[in-house]
This record gives sequence, structure tokens and C-alpha cells, in this order.
Amino acid sequence: MELIDRILSAGNLTEASREVIWNKGAAGVDHMSVKDLKPYLDEHRQELTGLVRNCAYIPQPIRGKEIPKGNRKMRLLGIPTVVDRMLQQAVSRVIMTRYEYIFSEYSYGFRPKRNTHQAIQKSLGYINSGYQHIVEIDLKGFFDEVDHVLMLQILFRKIKCKATMCLIRRWLRVPIERNGKLEKRRKGVPQGSPLSPLLSNIILHELDMEMEKRAMKFVRYADDFSIYFKTKSEARKAGNEIYLFLRDKLKLPINREKRGICRPVNFQILGYGFVPTYRKGEKGKYQLVVTEKRWKSLKTKLKEITRKTKPMSFDERIRKLREVMRGWINYFKFASIDQKLRYLDGWLRNRIRYCIWHDWKKPERKRKNLIRLGIKPGQAYAWSRSRMGGWAIAQSPILGTTITVERLVKRGYVSLLTHYQKVSPNYKSYPLFPMI
Repeated sequence: MELIDRILSAGNLTEASREVIWNKGAAGVDHMSVKDLKPYLDEHRQELTGLVRNCAYIPQPIRGKEIPKGNRKMRLLGIPTVVDRMLQQAVSRVIMTRYEYIFSEYSYGFRPKRNTHQAIQKSLGYINSGYQHIVEIDLKGFFDEVDHVLMLQILFRKIKCKATMCLIRRWLRVPIERNGKLEKRRKGVPQGSPLSPLLSNIILHELDMEMEKRAMKFVRYADDFSIYFKTKSEARKAGNEIYLFLRDKLKLPINREKRGICRPVNFQILGYGFVPTYRKGEKGKYQLVVTEKRWKSLKTKLKEITRKTKPMSFDERIRKLREVMRGWINYFKFASIDQKLRYLDGWLRNRIRYCIWHDWKKPERKRKNLIRLGIKPGQAYAWSRSRMGGWAIAQSPILGTTITVERLVKRGYVSLLTHYQKVSPNYKSYPLFPMI
């Protein structure tokens, strides 16, 4: 069976359509939603497969959408139509089997049974084995700079099917719609398409083979990669060689401002940082921490959910907090962050108390609620008429002794530290200060 026949088989197209529907996502330039994909496929399957098999299928333009990247920069996403996404998923499912077994064991991005935690643990293992001079190379706009000719040449080594190559080439060259205008594309793999992660791994596999040929210790997650050495001179020499390989062989530009040799304390990988551990018998070793940028991102999300003016019931607020907490803690469970979480929990509980105080609104309602919570009538009256600001009251005994941790827990609140204790393999119990 030819490759294109496997791609267009009924079972493969059905599975690909299910994955696209499950992933949801926005509509492309034709405004077709994922809900319309199954009826479309049922009606036009024969026509669609015939066009693809005869190299007559023309992909529709990609819809460009800019999203915040951080540091006031924007990232351009390319959103193909739902039909193109289904076909790309079908192609990816089949050709992945031709590449997965040859990919490097030190490549962790967008691959089955591999994840960010494995990449981070590998990096920590290198550092704690004495490889503490790290070459960090940042590819400048990698997904926007991939050379189409080189990409197709690399693909042709394993994909000899004319119809499949024709389809991939047209996806690479399809124009992008921005601000109502179509722009030609002569390089780059659009971020946002199901095929782009696999294509990025295929072209960067050339880099992996080069580093393995030179017996380098490295970790790569998509276009984020780092190389580890025992001496600075080795790191400088190898860094220059890899820079030339990327520039001359893969035609990928490097952000020279971010390129350099660093020590573990100045190195970050996938949101994790490294600090020395001072445990007995572990001199010269490092442990994982969370970068300041990720702490700020978490605090911003928590602050948005606990904004007092946000119209939201208490139960809905708690549910959203738990969703954010669970996802964040599960990602950073390997970091040593329990002490920071204790302080963040105290701040978050005060934010919740502030929301409750604000929801009570009028002084008389505040007085009645304080009495219900066990405060004597005279004291409740005085507290309800307090001229203190809401944030000051949230941190004062007025709410600290009434809206206690126990009462919040009964209503569904779970602290960040509790989430961390459940999932972290690194958690060690320390003496607790009183929770308020």
C-alpha cells in the first residue's frame, strides 16, 4: 500500500477528524467550525480523497492571529481551516511512524511518551554530574525561519510518495491572511497547525545527529535546546561549532543576544531554574526552583480570579482557583517551592476574604454575618462600621478570626501547599507556622 493510501484510508481519516474535534480550536478563513467537520467528511469524503490522491487539492489560506508572547512581544499563530487541520493530522499520524524510531533519545518535545519533566530531570542530572558550563542557544523566530527547500529535501529522504510530498509542499507555501490581506510565504512553518511540531522535530533532528556525532551532552525540547560541558573552553569551542552548523547547514538564524555560556544559577529551562542545595553530603549539587517569571504569571492569574469586582459566586471562584492551582502545581511538582507556597497561600486567603467582605456590601449585612460567625453583637457592630480599607480588614483579626482556614476548607478551598504535598516527590515536612 502506498503512503498516500494509508493517509487517506477511512480509519485514519476518521481518527484524524476525531482528534481535531477533540482539540477544538478556532475556525479558519472559511469560518467552518469543528462541529461541522464530521458532516462535511461524510458528504465529501470521496471528492476530497480523489483531489488529494491526484495532487489537485489546493489548501485554503491560513488565518493569522497574533497572541501575546511576553516582554511586550507578539507571536504569530497560523490557523488552517478545519479540513486542512484534519488532513494534516492524518498525514502526521502516518509519517510519524517513519521518524519516531530514529529521533534522538535526548529530544523530548511533541513526542509520544515524552514530556517536559523528562527534559528537566535530564538537565538536572547533567548539572549534578559535573557538566556545569551550559551553552544556551536561542533560535531567532525558529518557526518563521525554516527554509522550505531544505525542509522538503530532508522529507524526501524518507517520503518518496509524490502525492504526500505535493500536499506538504502546498501547506508550506500556502499564503497567510493578516488584516484582510494575503501574504506570500517563502519560509517558515506556521505555528498552530497539527503538522508543524513534527516538521520542526524532523529538521532539528539534523542538529541532534550533529551533536551526537560530536558526543555532546544535550537536551532539546522543540526549538529550545542546551548543551552541557565540564569546562568553559570546551563549551566555547562547541558553541561556535554548533552556531556555524545552524547558520550554514540548517539556515537558521540565532539570537546572538541570548546566546552564550552560563552557569546553572543563571540557567533556566522550561520555566525551571537551578539553585545550589545545602543539604549535608550534597555539596556542589543543585535543586530545581521556579523562575520569577512563572511566579509572577501564577500570581497574576490568581489575582484575576480573586478580583473583588469580578462578578462570580464563591463556589465558582473556588472552582477556578483549584483548576489553576492543580495545573500549575502538577507542572512544577519537581521544584523545591514549599516555603514560597506557604506565603502565597496566606496572600491568597486574604484575597478570598476581601472578596467575601466586598460581597457583604452594606454595614448591616456585615454585622449580621459577623454575628453568625460567632462574634458578639457589640463587637460585630463596631467591626461592621470600621473605616479601614477592605484589604486592611482582610488581613486583620476581623476576618482572620471569623473566616478561618477551617471554614474555607469546608467550602471547598484547597491550598497550593496541600496540592503540592499530594503530588511532589521532593516534598519534605517542615515545622509549620500558624495558618491564618
